[in-house]
Amino acid sequence: MLEKFSKWKQVFTTTEGKTLELNLDPTNIPKHVAIIMDGNGRWAAERGLPRIAGHREGVKNVNKIVRASNALNVEVLTLYAFSTENWKRPKAEVDFLLKLPERYLKTELPTLIKENVQVRLMGTKDQLPSYTLGAFEEAIEKTKNNTGLILNFAMNYGSRFEMSQAMQAIAEKVKAGELQPDEINEDLIGAHLMSGQLRDPDLLIRTSGEIRLSNFMLWQLAYSEFWFTDVLWPNFSEAHFHEAIATYQNRGRRYGGL
Repeated sequence: MLEKFSKWKQVFTTTEGKTLELNLDPTNIPKHVAIIMDGNGRWAAERGLPRIAGHREGVKNVNKIVRASNALNVEVLTLYAFSTENWKRPKAEVDFLLKLPERYLKTELPTLIKENVQVRLMGTKDQLPSYTLGAFEEAIEKTKNNTGLILNFAMNYGSRFEMSQAMQAIAEKVKAGELQPDEINEDLIGAHLMSGQLRDPDLLIRTSGEIRLSNFMLWQLAYSEFWFTDVLWPNFSEAHFHEAIATYQNRGRRYGGL
């Protein structure tokens, strides 16, 4: 896929009219990018539209960033689609959000299959309605042998709940005599998290100007690079995505060392 970029130099014009000329290093692309897709409601409010219109527009934007990630040879793209706290929102909005995966996957699954994308789901399945879970299960099954980009949806996901569940599972193994307390280490804990089979994110992107993690991958983001932008998710373009990658490449990752 490297041939898609002429010398990896790209010139973009963002939705704000900002011209970006970026030179990306193909040997330093973050292998795992995680995104908190924020700002759908504000995008709708700015246009005098109901919040669901913003969510509808936001899901369309997923396609752009999936394609951009695939073209850059990103290995994993994790999208924070629905948190365990989102149940607190008005029922009509929650119902709409839970129907979006079905609508998205029904339309885009053939393309994802063609582009060798593998769909995964990270979150608590128990509360998800059958149409949401069914859409994911079909996509996961039909893409399980794909070897390209892993498109990992965090759906009904909360990091504190994830970690508490991992601790309970480890405690049960200790109780059963299958594990000694001194055998508990970072690798073991990581393996019991919902993202256990995936490497930790190299880069976290959050849109809409909020500067917080909102209970997202708290353990996994320990040494990730963060990139925050005021751009609302429906306006977040390939140009912004490339800008985030370029910023990542200009940082030194020392993991506590020198």
